[in-house]
Amino acid sequence: MTEPRLVVGVDLGGTKTSAAVVAPDGEVGPVVTIPTPSAVSPDTVLDAVASAVRAAVTAAAIGTVSTASRAATLAEDFGSARRGLRLPPPRTSVPVPDALAGAVPDALAGALADTLAGDLLDTRPDALADPPPGLVGVGIGTAGAVDAASGTIVSATDTFRGWVGTDLVAGVRARLGDIAVEVRNDVDAHALGEAWRGAAASASTFLMVAAGTGIGGAVVVDGRLRTGAHHVAGEMGHVPAPGADGLRCPCGRTGHLEALAAGPAIHRGYLARGGSPEASDTRAVFDRARQGDRAALDAIDAAASGLARGVAGIVTTLDPELVVVGGGLAEAGPLWWRPFEDTLRAELIDVLAGIPVVPAAAGQSAAIIGAAGAVYDAQPAPEPHLHLVEEA
Repeated sequence: MTEPRLVVGVDLGGTKTSAAVVAPDGEVGPVVTIPTPSAVSPDTVLDAVASAVRAAVTAAAIGTVSTASRAATLAEDFGSARRGLRLPPPRTSVPVPDALAGAVPDALAGALADTLAGDLLDTRPDALADPPPGLVGVGIGTAGAVDAASGTIVSATDTFRGWVGTDLVAGVRARLGDIAVEVRNDVDAHALGEAWRGAAASASTFLMVAAGTGIGGAVVVDGRLRTGAHHVAGEMGHVPAPGADGLRCPCGRTGHLEALAAGPAIHRGYLARGGSPEASDTRAVFDRARQGDRAALDAIDAAASGLARGVAGIVTTLDPELVVVGGGLAEAGPLWWRPFEDTLRAELIDVLAGIPVVPAAAGQSAAIIGAAGAVYDAQPAPEPHLHLVEEA
């Protein structure tokens, strides 16, 4: 039997790291999610990446050999796997889906693999240098500006301490063996995922906007992901913005769009407008806005409109076919989306005012899909899977 050739996509975030095996057609295996260590060295973050990759390979293997229709077999597989791996009692719980073919094995695989990942975090990296069976490549979407040619972080905020200068290719290979490794900025990876399996599948030129705890972007022109001379193309969060004067951006400067428009800015804006201190975070501000709280509505409107003006400037410069908007704020519904889109269209000249502005469609796994796609694109293959290629 031929050993599978597995590619794993990784979405490396500030609070969690998610990974899954991604097939050449873009289908995603069980997604494993583990906490990303905080306030630690890049080496510890890379240990977490390696653990998530190993767990994703394990999850895919277990999901493949199990069937949803045989609960007894699932229980036996789970028990045997635990005994074989010498795992402690499971530390992870996941919801078991109802009436979805194949979903039960995925849930089982994810639970077991999460437990395995927790164990691997306690294991020395030098003991894990051999790649998991079948693993041929890992794609990583990460915070920070990335030199994709070398896989090195060239610029970053304080999401990860000491992240600038980190060579992710060397770090991953030291932990997983001599495999293919591709590294992209997380929003760039999201854009690649949307181009392959999401809202931009039919577009050759589009702008990706990510609006959540931070503000980011990615630019695809004529089918190529454009990262620029210094690898920061699309980083709209650091564009100077009217209304952000005196507001501190995570990059350390003041007056940038992220300081005005990101999720934490909505919470700060709400409190500055005299909002209740009992609203402890941005989610609570949205809850209050749904109840008609004027300060909450104004804070959301200011952030969404501020972002829209920044996006309008980039749309006017780039002239894309499409704007794709993802992230937690874009998923918050009409309270945020309406002032964002209304302001964007009002700011654009007539020939651009009708541009399609659509929510991201590749789901929570978009960056995983895009990161894995970068690995497939970099390898000689008889069937290229994307209609776009990466910038040389």
